[in-house]
Amino acid sequence: MSILVVGSVAFDTIETPFGRAERVLGGAASYFSVAASFFTHVNFVGVVGRDFGEQAMNAFRGRDIDLAGLERTDGETFHWKGRYSYNLNERTTVCTALNVFESFKPRLPASYRASEYVFLGNIDPVLQLDVLGQTERPRFVACDTMNFWIAGKPDELRETLKRVDVLLINDGEARELSGEWNVVKAARAIRALGPKILVVKKGEHGVLMFTEDGSFAAPAYPLEQVFDPTGAGDTFAGGFLGFLAESRSTGDEALRRAVIMGSTLASFAVEAFGLERLLALTRREIDERFRLFKKLTHFEEL
Repeated sequence: MSILVVGSVAFDTIETPFGRAERVLGGAASYFSVAASFFTHVNFVGVVGRDFGEQAMNAFRGRDIDLAGLERTDGETFHWKGRYSYNLNERTTVCTALNVFESFKPRLPASYRASEYVFLGNIDPVLQLDVLGQTERPRFVACDTMNFWIAGKPDELRETLKRVDVLLINDGEARELSGEWNVVKAARAIRALGPKILVVKKGEHGVLMFTEDGSFAAPAYPLEQVFDPTGAGDTFAGGFLGFLAESRSTGDEALRRAVIMGSTLASFAVEAFGLERLLALTRREIDERFRLFKKLTHFEEL
C-alpha cells in the first residue's frame, strides 16, 4: 500500500513558554510523511526553495518516503513564525512568508497516480480537487482544511468534499463549516456534504470521530512535558492514515484503532520542537505507547 501526500514544507520559527526554535523543519507534508512512513510507503508532493539544504533533506532520507514529487524551485522555502502562551491550544501567528509555496501547483509523477491512499493537506481546495483529478481511483481519500478556505472558497471546498472519504479538522472549523455550534449536529451536516467520516481534533482534549456506525471518542495521551504542539494535527493524520494503509482496512474497528494510533504519534510529536522527537522515534516505542493508550481507556463491564 502507498499513500500520496500533498501539502506544505516549511521552516518554522516557534516560541513557547518552554523555549524557542529557529527555522526548524515543519509543514503539513513533512509531519504527515514522517509519521505515516512508520507504517507504509509514502509518495511526497511539495515544493521547497534553494535554501532547503541537505540537512533538511536528510529528515526524509532513510525512511519509506519517495521524494520524486518534491519540487525545488528558485526562491525561499515557506516560512512560518508563531508564538504560544501557556495555553498551548492557542497560538499567535507572528509572520507568514509563503515564498515558493504561494505559486505551488502540484504535479504528480506518473508513479504516484496509482497511490491507494491520498492525504490532501491544508491547501487551496481548487488544488486539492486538481490533485484528485491526477489520481487513478484511490481507495481512500483524506482531507484537511482551515477557516481561511471555509470562509474564502466555500463552493470550491464543497466540490472537493464530495470526493473525500474522511475530513480531519478541529472543532472550531467544524462549527464554521457546518453553521452548527453543537459538534454532533455539525458532524451530521458535514457528513451530508460527502465525507463518510469526520474526525474532529480537539488538541489536549482528544479526538472525536463520527462515522456511519456511530461515534468514537479518544482522550489525548497524558504527558508530563509538552514543548511544541506545532504539527500535532498533521502527525495525527499521518499515524491515522498510515495505520489504515498498513492494516488494509477502513472498517469501523480499524478506524477506531487508527484514531488511537494517530493520537499516539501526535503525543510523541509534542514532546520536542519541530520534527525532533519523531525523527528519533522507533516503531517499538510507538507500539508500546499504543498499548498503554489502550490500557488508559479500557474498562470491564460489571
